[in-house]
Amino acid sequence: MEKSRQQWSNPVQFLLACVSYAVSLGNVWRFPYLCQMYGGGSFLVPYVIMLFVEGMPLMYLELAVGQRMRQGSLGTWRTVSPYLGGVGVASMVVTFFISMYYNVINAWGFWYLFHSFQDPLPWSVCPLNGNHTGYEEECEKASSTQYFWYRKTLNISPSIQESGAMQWEPALCLILAWLTVYLCVLRGTESTGKVFYVTASLPSCVLLIYLVKGLMLHGAINGLLYMFTPKIEQLANPKAWINAATQVIFSLGLGFGGLIAFASYNDPSNNCQKHAIIVSLINGFTSIFASIVTFAIYGFKATFNYENCLNRVILLLTNSFDLEDGSVTASNLEQVKDYLASAHPSTYKEVLPHLKNCSLESELDTAVQGTGLAFIVYTEAIKNMEVSQLWSVLFFFMLLLLGMGSMLGNTTAIVTPLTDSKVISRYLPKEVISGLVCLSNCAIGLLFTMEAGSYWFDIFNDYAATLSVLLIVLVETIAVCYVYGLRRFDRDLQAMTGIALNWYWKAMWACVTPLLIIGLFIFYLSDYILTGTLQYQAWDATQGRLVTKDYPPQALAVIGLLVASSTMCMPLVALGTFLRHRFRRGGSAPVA
Repeated sequence: MEKSRQQWSNPVQFLLACVSYAVSLGNVWRFPYLCQMYGGGSFLVPYVIMLFVEGMPLMYLELAVGQRMRQGSLGTWRTVSPYLGGVGVASMVVTFFISMYYNVINAWGFWYLFHSFQDPLPWSVCPLNGNHTGYEEECEKASSTQYFWYRKTLNISPSIQESGAMQWEPALCLILAWLTVYLCVLRGTESTGKVFYVTASLPSCVLLIYLVKGLMLHGAINGLLYMFTPKIEQLANPKAWINAATQVIFSLGLGFGGLIAFASYNDPSNNCQKHAIIVSLINGFTSIFASIVTFAIYGFKATFNYENCLNRVILLLTNSFDLEDGSVTASNLEQVKDYLASAHPSTYKEVLPHLKNCSLESELDTAVQGTGLAFIVYTEAIKNMEVSQLWSVLFFFMLLLLGMGSMLGNTTAIVTPLTDSKVISRYLPKEVISGLVCLSNCAIGLLFTMEAGSYWFDIFNDYAATLSVLLIVLVETIAVCYVYGLRRFDRDLQAMTGIALNWYWKAMWACVTPLLIIGLFIFYLSDYILTGTLQYQAWDATQGRLVTKDYPPQALAVIGLLVASSTMCMPLVALGTFLRHRFRRGGSAPVA
């Protein structure tokens, strides 16, 4: 099998594949949000610590075990022990769930990219109403960027219970996204290896361009000061450490089977330890780098909104009290308000409800993550930039590259165990297997293009992977250290690469990392139990804002199935293996 197995053309291709898979959308829209929520620069302390005690060791473990076993996740863990085949199955199930909805983000990226060539940008102004006497009421109550996202892109329904019709334009973009993925994985490492040169390098170039542009924007310094001013008290917040640990696991793509699949195409003598360290550091650096860019944009947007707010207040006071133009400025606004309140109390009382409280700090405190950051906050900032079409094209091109890099890893994680199966590969060539995987994902993913699709997208995004992946990486670590044997694995690595495990890797794998993951698993499990009724954010078109609603029973049932379907794979496969061997061999069971 090793002689016929595909390999990367060179170690650089493998390194770029891991970088492209690990450096994903989460680095751009999740990490900056966590910095904003948990103390700005002080969040870097738990993040860096978790990167070294959790992320880097698990990254090395998955690369090493994939390179050693030369199979996908399913075959790898079945080789370690027949009872552990469920770990590979669980990885495939979770990755299949992720792939179903993740490529929808790329579909939205295509949609926004195509609209970025219009002048003016379609989300920069509110559209006129039906009789052309004013703007659409929903857009006026919200904002032009929110209106374009919720109404023009999603055409979102008022609740998850109202499914609505499929939106054909996003549906076509989703088909295009899956067609792109299929063409990239069609020839295995021969085709994906070349694509990773683009998806791993170009996003960094775009981020660098955005950094230069961002630092030149008016108010960028306000955002950077907000980020780098540490709030030391947040270091005592357990949630800061828990979110840092979770971010490390998910941003590196641990537990999904993609890294194992990539490593299985390595030359056995490849120095995977070096690659694990490099990929982990690049991922961490990119997160911080993307945060600097994001906070520069935040600063520009917050300053722009703050100054606009001040100008509206000044204009209102000038017109209401017939003041001389230029007599009220941002510097003397408060003094003028105090004077008018005392000199003209009745008039001021009438104007007061229309006076907004303008605050730069409150603008910067508005924490947004995920699609809200990419498709609302960033577009809000882009529309106010000079040559906004150029910056919009660059931004959504970068999002597509990041999203496609992750999707290629996810698809490889599913396809590799299937092509490794002698039963399946005997009847179907790899091209057909890849096509069927992409086609089935695309068909199911069309559900996310319905009017209620974004609500189901949030369910999959929130519940399809968290507990499952934590359980998977925990079992992986225990399996290598205590089932396969740490000493035995150390000898295998020395035979493969000529490099022995030092005390750091042994201590992390055998003790520190498993205990940390157990703590995370207990926290999330108790959090789900103690949360009570699960809720979601629904768009209210009459108010032009999001409102909180309880999930209906059918949505709760889907959430339960998502969590159970992957986590139960491991005990069920182990039980099935035990019973099969017991009945076949008259009571004997396989030995790991």
